[in-house]
Amino acid sequence: MTTFPGAGRLHLFDLDGTLIRGSAAAVEISRQLGLAEEIAALERGFLLDGMTPDEFAVQAHALWSALTTEQVTAAFEGAPWLAGIREVWADIHAQGGRCAVISLSPDFFVERLLDWGADATHGSRWPSVPFTAPIHRPSILTAAAKVGIARRLCAEYGIGLEECVAYGDSMSDAELFAAVPLTVAVNADHHLAGLSRHTYTGGDLREAYDLVRKSAA
Repeated sequence: MTTFPGAGRLHLFDLDGTLIRGSAAAVEISRQLGLAEEIAALERGFLLDGMTPDEFAVQAHALWSALTTEQVTAAFEGAPWLAGIREVWADIHAQGGRCAVISLSPDFFVERLLDWGADATHGSRWPSVPFTAPIHRPSILTAAAKVGIARRLCAEYGIGLEECVAYGDSMSDAELFAAVPLTVAVNADHHLAGLSRHTYTGGDLREAYDLVRKSAA
């Protein structure tokens, strides 16, 4: 891949529904525990009935009382990831940019993407697995928190939000999409309609990334 104008950007990636196509960390973890129906009910409460992220976390924590590190690993490795994630992040670095993942999902899942080349990961802070402590509700991220984290990363890297690219799929990304000028809706739902610069449907992050490259050329 060749250099393109404005390449030294901070690329901000959502996890659930974005890097993981058609699924979420909570869903993949619950499958390992045989709790697919139970987590589906919680997902409906969150997406349709106004359940707050911290309440979702409290109830998921109760469901996952027997969760082990091995099951988290199996959930991570078995998730339906988009193709090309490592390649895209390697090219971002080659262009002088950085990439970060900001997700409402548990940090013990999200932080595993550091091994794939993310410069930073930010997830909701959960107790360590196996659980011996309850959820601390203020540690659970919200959509608004994503914007705050993006601003802190910009300050750390010495850039402005105007030099960011955001990739997301749903209502938890809407506030960040409103704050960042260059955005890509990836396999997105109606919550991002009219908010994104680009729209991508498919299974390869390289193709979504190419929309950004072409727009900056």
